[in-house]
Amino acid sequence: MNIRFFIKASIIAGFIILSSYVQASDLQQRQSDLKSLQSQISKQESALQDTNKQREQLVSLLKQDEKAIATAARKVNETQVALAETDKSLNALKQRQDKLDALKQTQQDTLSNQLASAYLAGNHDYSKMLLNQQSPATIERLLAYYQYLNNARMKSINELQGTMSELDEIQDQQVKQKNKLNELVLNQQQHSKQLNLEQSQRQSTLTQLQRTVNSRGAKLEQLQIEEASLKRVVEQALLATNNSPSMEGLKSKNKLKWPTKGRIRSGFGSKRSGQVKWKGVTLAAPEGQQISSIAAGKIIYADWLRGFGMVLVVNHGKGYMSLYGHAQTLLKNAGDTVNKGETIALVGRSGGQTEAGLYFEVRHKGQAVDPARYCKR
Repeated sequence: MNIRFFIKASIIAGFIILSSYVQASDLQQRQSDLKSLQSQISKQESALQDTNKQREQLVSLLKQDEKAIATAARKVNETQVALAETDKSLNALKQRQDKLDALKQTQQDTLSNQLASAYLAGNHDYSKMLLNQQSPATIERLLAYYQYLNNARMKSINELQGTMSELDEIQDQQVKQKNKLNELVLNQQQHSKQLNLEQSQRQSTLTQLQRTVNSRGAKLEQLQIEEASLKRVVEQALLATNNSPSMEGLKSKNKLKWPTKGRIRSGFGSKRSGQVKWKGVTLAAPEGQQISSIAAGKIIYADWLRGFGMVLVVNHGKGYMSLYGHAQTLLKNAGDTVNKGETIALVGRSGGQTEAGLYFEVRHKGQAVDPARYCKR
C-alpha cells in the first residue's frame, strides 16, 4: 500500500514539475513574443515619426518652390504687360508719325504754292510803290495784300518747322521704346527660364511628397490638416471683415461672372475623401489664365496656404468673402482694394496639384455656400 501511494505521489509530482516547466517555458515564449512585438511597434512608431517629419519637411520645401514659382510668374506677367504697353506706345507713335508726315507734305505743298504765287506776282519794292503815280488807296491795298501773304508764308514756315521738330522727337521716342522693348524681351526670356527651373524643382519635391502620402489614412490626415489651416484663415478673415468699413457684399444672385473660364472639375459639397467634402468648386483651366474678382472688395489674405497653394481672400462686406486658391501667382497684395472683374491672380497648380485649375469658395459669415448661387454659367 505504501509503495503504491509512493508511486502515485511520484507520478503526480512529476506531472506537477513537468507542468510547471511547460508553463514557465510558455510564459518565457510569450514574454519573448511580447518584447518582439513591442520592438516592432517601437520601430513602426519611429518610422512613422520619421515619415511625418520627412513629410513636413517636404511640405515646407513645396511651399518654398511654389512661392518661387509665384515670384517668377509674377515677373513674367509684369514683363508681358510692359511689353504690351510698349508695343501699344510704339503703335501710337507710328500713327502720329504717319499723320505728321502727311501734315508735313501738306504744309510743304502750301508753302510751295505761296512762294510760287509770290514769284508770279513779281518783286515789288516798297519804295518804288511809294514813288509811283498810283493812288495812296491802291498802295495801301497792295501793302496789306503783301503783308498778308508774308504773314501766311511765315505761319506756314513756322508750322512746318514745328511739324519737323515733333517728327524728330517722335523718332527719338521710337528709338528709346524699341530699346526698351528689346530689354523687356531679354528679361522675359530670363524670367521664363527661371520659371521653368522652379517648376522642375517643384515637380521633384511633389513626387517625393506623394510617396510619403501613399495610404488612405495618410491622405485623409493631410486633408484634415489642410481644412484646419483654411479654417484658421477664414476665422482671421472674419475678424478683419468685422473690423472693416461697410461694403456692398454679394447682392446679385446668379448674375456674377465666374472668376475664370473653365469646366467644373469638382462641385460644391461633393465627396473629397472619407467624410471630407468640397466646400467650394474647382474649375479646370489652363495655367496662366487670368483670375478676376467676382465683386468689388478688399484683399484680406494673400499668401501660400497648405493644401491650397497661393491663396487670395477678398472681403466684399456684409459678411461675404470669396477665396481663390491653387494660383500660379498673386497679382495683388493684402490690403489692396479691387474692383469687380479686376484681374487679381493667374491660374496655376500650387498646393501640390498635378493639374492646373482654380479652387474657388464663397463664404457668408464664415459658412461656405455654393458659388453657383451667385455666379452664372
